[in-house]
Formats: sequence, C-alpha cells, structure tokens
Amino acid sequence: MAVVVKYVVERNGVERMTFTTKKEADAYDKMLDIAESLELMLEKVDVPLSEQQIESLALEIAKEKDQFMAVLKGARELPSKPKKAKSADTDKVADIKEKAAS
Repeated sequence: MAVVVKYVVERNGVERMTFTTKKEADAYDKMLDIAESLELMLEKVDVPLSEQQIESLALEIAKEKDQFMAVLKGARELPSKPKKAKSADTDKVADIKEKAAS
C-alpha cells in the first residue's frame, strides 16, 4: 500500500481541485482569491452581466492575470505563455467533478 499526500483546495465547504504539491494548491487558491475580488469589481460595472457571466469572466481574468497586467501597464505585445507538458499537468491535478462522476 502506498501513502499519497494530496492537497485539496476548498471554497465555501466545496472541494474545488486536488493537487499533489502544496505550491500548486497555493497558486490555485490565490487564483481563486483574485477571481473572487474581480467578481466584486465586475458586479459594480455599468454593463449588464449575469451572475454566471461575472463569475466566468472573473475566473478567466484571474487565470490570465499576467497577460491582463501587461496590457493594463501599456504593453503592446503580450508576454508569451510558458508551454506546459500535458502529461505533467494531468499527473498533478485531479478535477473533483470528474472524480465525483466516477
């Protein structure tokens, strides 16, 4: 029997994602914090958006925060995203929704 350490990111009592490293779990948790703050900002804009649109937009902005920050600072060209190996991503992250469906 093997012992496996898993780091679970939980929000409002709901498990969001599971990671194999604390660093990745902390990064995901920080991204969710940013998305939550962005949702509060987006609720105040003078553009009619549904609650789902606000949540989705905030999450996408938080995921690509470095690109958005570059644009907000006046960059003409977006910084290139580092390429990740697909196998490394799937080895380290387990989607809770997929796990529950099994």
